[in-house]
Amino acid sequence: QVQLVESGGGLVQAGGSLRLSCAASGRTFSDYGMGWFRQAPGKEREFVAAINWSGGLTNYADSVKGRFTISRDNARNTVYLQMNSLKPEDTAVYYCQQPFGPTMSVQEGRGYWGQGTQVTVSS
Repeated sequence: QVQLVESGGGLVQAGGSLRLSCAASGRTFSDYGMGWFRQAPGKEREFVAAINWSGGLTNYADSVKGRFTISRDNARNTVYLQMNSLKPEDTAVYYCQQPFGPTMSVQEGRGYWGQGTQVTVSS
């Protein structure tokens, strides 16, 4: 079955950087778009970034544009989220997502999820 394992979260000061990784297994990674979502305490899960199967197309939430970069390495079955200029409002559990189907949009939010990794940004 599909398994997604995130890593790379932690505690960082405002203005700092982190890189999250998500290792996927269970089916052909390069057939699917991938995405990152986040959920802050007391809030709903929200879309952060998405990348298509080849890495040639990306999409970002307005709140992270210009600060976060999503990328993927199909040889390593891994998707990354480089987070720069972090702000306290970026504090959340970050989840990796792979859509159920190869033609489904990540932003639909229907897919397989990892267990999440905590990112905490102190002011």
